Amino acid sequence: MSLGPITIFDKSALQALSLDEAVWFDNFYLANITPLFFVETLADLEKIDAKRRAPEQVVGNLAAKTPVGGVPNVHHGSLCAAEMLGHGFKMGLGRPVVAGGQPVATSLQRGIMLQPAPEAEALERWQRAEFLETERFFARKWRRALSGIDLQAIYERYRPAPGARLPDLSAAKEIAEHMVRQDGHRLATLKLAMDSIAAPAALRRAIVARWKTLGGPALPDFAPFTAHVMTVDLFFNLAIGSDLIGRERASNKVDLAYLYYLPFCMVFVSNDRLHERCVPYFLTEHKAIVDRHELTVRQEFVSGRDLKTDLAKLDAHYSALPAAVRDRGVMAFAKDPPPDTDFLVTRLWDRFLPKWRENPTLEPLSPEMHSKMLEAVKEMERAQPLTAEAAGDLDADTAGFIMRRMRVPARRGKWRIVRP
Repeated sequence: MSLGPITIFDKSALQALSLDEAVWFDNFYLANITPLFFVETLADLEKIDAKRRAPEQVVGNLAAKTPVGGVPNVHHGSLCAAEMLGHGFKMGLGRPVVAGGQPVATSLQRGIMLQPAPEAEALERWQRAEFLETERFFARKWRRALSGIDLQAIYERYRPAPGARLPDLSAAKEIAEHMVRQDGHRLATLKLAMDSIAAPAALRRAIVARWKTLGGPALPDFAPFTAHVMTVDLFFNLAIGSDLIGRERASNKVDLAYLYYLPFCMVFVSNDRLHERCVPYFLTEHKAIVDRHELTVRQEFVSGRDLKTDLAKLDAHYSALPAAVRDRGVMAFAKDPPPDTDFLVTRLWDRFLPKWRENPTLEPLSPEMHSKMLEAVKEMERAQPLTAEAAGDLDADTAGFIMRRMRVPARRGKWRIVRP
């Protein structure tokens, strides 16, 4: 699959796509699949569908449209805990944080071997309407937890004094940032952050000890991602208290939690009205590493409607190609988007992957070159694990190669994906 702009999407955006449109989303965007998406998808096993479809069919249809080339991001709670313990990760690069990376080495170079994610295996089962009993149990548990969210209680706690109601969401964001950084309440803010991830007692002691050793810094200096998560939560609470976000839907709390993962994407896609209103306040300019070049870009919110329109346009564009070309497979004839900037995807590639137009159009490999490439891949597959000491500071920027195994279907919808 193409390495397009790194994109986070919610369930509403994917639901709106046809399977053929989903093929082009998978092909031209690198999807960062958040834990929330998996949880929300699985929770549909316990949901009554308005169209009276079986829950297994609803989840299976959504799983079939989920990007095969997507990568699951580590849960925000795990990231917060690791960060507060001093196991940091690079922020502001717009890249997913992926688990399961094993440092390895060949005779010529060091690299990273990414193990298959259990989420990918689950999606394959869901497409076949096969669900583990533990997954059904988890779906029921999630539904119960959702019904237990008390937005009225949040409103009562964060309701301002008479005459002090916040005028808009911008004010809520500004005050939330101030609360996270304010002096005189640093320890209280740290405790609130630990409460938000339900940190056990032993973890709390270790975090506080490290915090004191560093001189009790403000949360954004101590753990910047954790501070971002806390800012999202406080923004939501303040907006609820000033009636800037409605209290009718408990799911609003879950919807806004997608914003936890904004540091790990370039593009955020949603059809959700709440996202459309709130996400722009959290979009930032950050440094991105593209083809080992550093550039500064501003994240972008794309409505699911605009995405669907563009994907339908792409589907019509490629459907007009001769059958002989289409039969070569999407991965062969559509490595890059159309050069025409009338396409949204092309404009996004120009913005986030500005070097893509300079890449030469590759001719089919000769048998000799194909053999050499295959041997190089096999050499990487035979790479031996490295100890932590030998790996040193090896990461995605310094690795000579990154290898990831994934299953790609021969066909999806009307499209052949790989060569015959």
